[in-house]
Amino acid sequence: QVQVVESGGGLVQAGGSLTLSCAASGRTFNSYAMGWFRQTPGKEREFVAVINWKGRSTYYADSVKGRFTISRDNAKNTVYLQMNSLKPEDTAVYYCAARPNERTTGLYYNLYEYTYWGQGTQVTVSS
Repeated sequence: QVQVVESGGGLVQAGGSLTLSCAASGRTFNSYAMGWFRQTPGKEREFVAVINWKGRSTYYADSVKGRFTISRDNAKNTVYLQMNSLKPEDTAVYYCAARPNERTTGLYYNLYEYTYWGQGTQVTVSS
């Protein structure tokens, strides 16, 4: 069982930066793929970024590529999402998700592939 808790959301002006953190419990954190997703009212939760269990491979949605960076510190059981050049369309509730790695690449893009979810943290970007 893994529990994940997001933090770091808030209100920021367009063009600004914000870093989200996701703290995970459990001794097997370093064997889990970790992903970030986001959701706005009335829309399905969408993929943002993923990092494999070793932290050596990452993948991003086209909408955030070049602006967001996902990273992890396995010693601290924490994954981060550094968000730069934020746009109003980045406004959403951001969710952290975890799943055991069973794939060579260790990358998972579909929300239905994830087992554990946090409660989400609100990010609001004002224009």
